[in-house]
Amino acid sequence: MTKKLAALTLSTALAALAAPALAQSQGDWTLGIGVGYLDPKSDNGTLAGAAATIDADTRPIFTAEYFIRDNLGIELLAATPFKHTVALGGTDAATVKHLPPTLSLNYHFPTNSVWKPYVGAGLNYTIFFDEQSPLGNIKVDDSFGVSLQAGLDYMVTDNGAIRLNVRWFDIDSDVSLNGAPIGTAEIDPWLVGVSYVHRF
Repeated sequence: MTKKLAALTLSTALAALAAPALAQSQGDWTLGIGVGYLDPKSDNGTLAGAAATIDADTRPIFTAEYFIRDNLGIELLAATPFKHTVALGGTDAATVKHLPPTLSLNYHFPTNSVWKPYVGAGLNYTIFFDEQSPLGNIKVDDSFGVSLQAGLDYMVTDNGAIRLNVRWFDIDSDVSLNGAPIGTAEIDPWLVGVSYVHRF
């Protein structure tokens, strides 16, 4: 479902392209607040010899973007901590929280309509903490990887927009139990977000 929504958002964004018109101007900046549904991929690797699965979570998300040139912005993504349950062989084995700060370079397509598509790429640093497990002392290492995104803004005022956004993160984290390595969690989630974004 998440992958289908990602494809739909990208195709809709591309379909909304039109002749150049109102630009996001150099020196503008935006703030966004919304909710994000983070959905790890279905196969999350092998930990302690068992197939791992990681559930999804929904949390508030925040963005700040500064336009270094017309239509070209640098964006920071932040969120409140996501919390996930990790199951091994179908049995709940741990919980973990993480923060996903992501810095992206976005290109916003100028259009002749209230629909404003954009695409972006950047770097993500995922910070894991508050790991809990009845099996012992579990540790999930922080992760550094790329992030890709596509989004579509619907302008509700001259400076305000409702944004639908999908992102993909490359997140792979080494996991240890009582100090011994037990494998790599292959998370690689999709983040589907709906936000209100205001331009200043």
